[in-house]
Amino acid sequence: MRLAGDRREIVVYDRHPEKVRGLRRESRVEMARDLKSAIERAEILIVAVRPQSVKEILREVIACGAVPGLCVSLAAGIPLKNLRALLPARWVRAMPSPVCRIGKGLTGICFDRAVGKNERNQVKELFARVGQVIEISEQKFDAFTVTYSSSHGYHALTTLARAAQVAGLDRATALTAAGHALADGIQYWRESGVELEELLEEAATPGGIAATTMAAMNRAGYGRAVRSGIRAGVALARKNARR
Repeated sequence: MRLAGDRREIVVYDRHPEKVRGLRRESRVEMARDLKSAIERAEILIVAVRPQSVKEILREVIACGAVPGLCVSLAAGIPLKNLRALLPARWVRAMPSPVCRIGKGLTGICFDRAVGKNERNQVKELFARVGQVIEISEQKFDAFTVTYSSSHGYHALTTLARAAQVAGLDRATALTAAGHALADGIQYWRESGVELEELLEEAATPGGIAATTMAAMNRAGYGRAVRSGIRAGVALARKNARR
């Protein structure tokens, strides 16, 4: 938020004060002396904890006796109905990418019905400062959470670079080649407006090296492996919903 030019007051509470001290030095946030003082100052309360910690932290919020009106949860898999049951408030679910740190991320959001138009715009504007914002239905939120993660890019980059090293490239050259293969292709798709199928057909001409490489990957189970990973991630998100 600071790198995006946001100069508003950001109040942070953490059970481990040393984490906030580091954040205060880095990003000029205000360090709340306790949870209650943070809640009392909050225009929007953002709950950024692991899914398994949501129930406990919201109980602590209620114990403070100052219930905020608008709350945003960043916890994967915890549905709006669970959040409302734990803490009566107007809830938003948001899933920002770590790439938001450089202002080029993507944030998926879904709203509780009780959140009004002005508050919806307020939340959208908040996350739009650090990248693209997409509103999706809660029924699709778990699938989005699993699919959009930047970990897919890191995983693909690592896997492709390692295969290139086995083929004879040194690590630095392998990473450069693999990084350009992924980033350049995606950037061209995004900026050209050309359909993905057309680009793939153009890049992997029949009988060529790229087509042979892609075909071998598919035969080895590339598509099955990706589908298996997505299913596993969605299953864990749904498990979080039952916490």
